[in-house]
Amino acid sequence: MSLLRRVIGGVLRRIRMRQGRTLREVAEEAGVSLPYLSEVERGRKEASSEVLAAICRALGIRLSDLLEEARDDLRRLEPRTPVAPRAAAGAPAGELPLPRHGVRLARLERAAGRRPTLPGASLVVGPRTTGLVHCVRAGATTPVTI
Repeated sequence: MSLLRRVIGGVLRRIRMRQGRTLREVAEEAGVSLPYLSEVERGRKEASSEVLAAICRALGIRLSDLLEEARDDLRRLEPRTPVAPRAAAGAPAGELPLPRHGVRLARLERAAGRRPTLPGASLVVGPRTTGLVHCVRAGATTPVTI
């Protein structure tokens, strides 16, 4: 994963070089030391938003332009990968975690003689005070009346 400070530093250096300006010129105009600006451009220092704004003013660009170009660089460097939903600790894959204080209705089903109406589904009931019952199946929660 790319560090944001490296990406932003690279963009600042690229913009400065496109303008044909020296590090010294930009540092003086931004009111930062030359060594500090050099460190920022190399991605070794993480500049505050105030310093970034001053550097952008010195370069004659908007902060949003800097961030937009950094975003584009990040997208090129880090290809998107689909993110699979994580299962809750101890819960089988594809099953949502139980609500807080919730209990599996299976215990109640045995007592009441009722079964879930959807194959592969399990019913979950909230705390006694809520009276909420949900059917959990394939990663979705649907209210169910019993």
